[in-house]
Amino acid sequence: MPGCQACHSEIQLDSAHDLACTDCHQGNNATNDQGLAHQGMISQAASPANMQATCGTCHPEQLQRCGQSGHFSMRNAVNLVREHFSLSPLNNLTEIPENEQPPQTKEELVNDLLRRQCLRCHVYSTGDNYPYVRHGTGCAACHLQYTEGKLTSSGEGKENHAFLRPNDRQCLSCHYGNHVGMDFYGGHEQDHDWSYRTPFATRAPFLRPYGIELHNLAPDIHQQRGMTCLDCHNGTELAGESPSVQCVDCHAPDGPPALASLRTEGEKIFLTLQNDKKERLVPRLQHPAHAKYKDQVTCQVCHAQWTFHDRATHLLLSYSDDADAWERLAVQSNAEVERFVEHNMYSEEDLLAPSLPDQLNGQRKAGIWYTGFSTRRWENILIRKDTDGIIKVFRPILDLQLSAVDEDDEVLADFDNLTGKDEGLLPYTPHTTGPAGLFYQHRFLHLLPSPDAERANNQ
Repeated sequence: MPGCQACHSEIQLDSAHDLACTDCHQGNNATNDQGLAHQGMISQAASPANMQATCGTCHPEQLQRCGQSGHFSMRNAVNLVREHFSLSPLNNLTEIPENEQPPQTKEELVNDLLRRQCLRCHVYSTGDNYPYVRHGTGCAACHLQYTEGKLTSSGEGKENHAFLRPNDRQCLSCHYGNHVGMDFYGGHEQDHDWSYRTPFATRAPFLRPYGIELHNLAPDIHQQRGMTCLDCHNGTELAGESPSVQCVDCHAPDGPPALASLRTEGEKIFLTLQNDKKERLVPRLQHPAHAKYKDQVTCQVCHAQWTFHDRATHLLLSYSDDADAWERLAVQSNAEVERFVEHNMYSEEDLLAPSLPDQLNGQRKAGIWYTGFSTRRWENILIRKDTDGIIKVFRPILDLQLSAVDEDDEVLADFDNLTGKDEGLLPYTPHTTGPAGLFYQHRFLHLLPSPDAERANNQ
């Protein structure tokens, strides 16, 4: 039998996409000769370069919305870093300028950091080289499930080529590490230093599905109740067409339900979950503190069980092939850096030249980025008053210190602990919701006006 399926019988399609392989991947479906069959073939048919001509023929509106979303452009993540270092904002990660090596200015150093270290997970890339992190590109990044860089096996032992609604596995392929998403499951990256990880010191093969060992902390109560990311973050929000859902939208709605999966029955609120399609009763806000502080304090100030607290994050661009100093930090949550350090410390072969690929065009360039932290903790939740006067949870996500050294480990272009315009604290919503506890007020009362000051202001 000629055709793609004669050789690729292990591929299992879904009913909505039970098409000829050549409809999307092109090539020649009338021959069993590999050379002829693969002429003109597109291996990554759903990639950003090809998805308009493939996925867009049936899903033009969805593609247009997706292309304008923050998930696709990464403009929020890119601009947070650029603006912190007083650089002008961009519309899309593809606009980050490409520099010659080594960088000579602050902007060139930040651009290189973004292109080769930070942006290792986005729809233009297949992700870092860890079992649960590799993913497809373009539409396939969210709608196909991969394990160890291959399509996940179906129940029938075939590779599952089903384009389906994303589940948390796809979300965590990018939202892993100490980023919102992994905390929903109680995952907190251990420190890079071997004395803060378990097993403490082993060079034996050790499975790290997300790149580094995780502390198993309390997962979010919504996850414990069977909810997934898409129960709150639906397609219109991810496309930037609707605002992010807020706690009160479900627990104290003031108007029509904010989510299509919500319904009201008198005073009762029910949510239909994506996984099992069963309804759950949503508890209403009843504690008097909600009415008292609702305009002054965000929900997670009281209800966050823990937060990400990496402070400070040290990032070093090195052109030296000497990796001995990094033995204790050989696990970097970056597969390329780990391969370089492991080889240059222990291999009897020639030393590797320090290099990393550009995550936007794939071009390998000289220089390697190392990461370290002053502290990696989950305690001491930072509670501050934001510029809008609302008390929120903060994290030092932009507490970055950038340095660079040449091949002789000499400081390059005065890049020695380069910092941004402030201490790098930003408000965020930790996905670690749980009971507030008896002493919830102790977290924020010191930030509220004292009774005497409040009376004086009202006179």
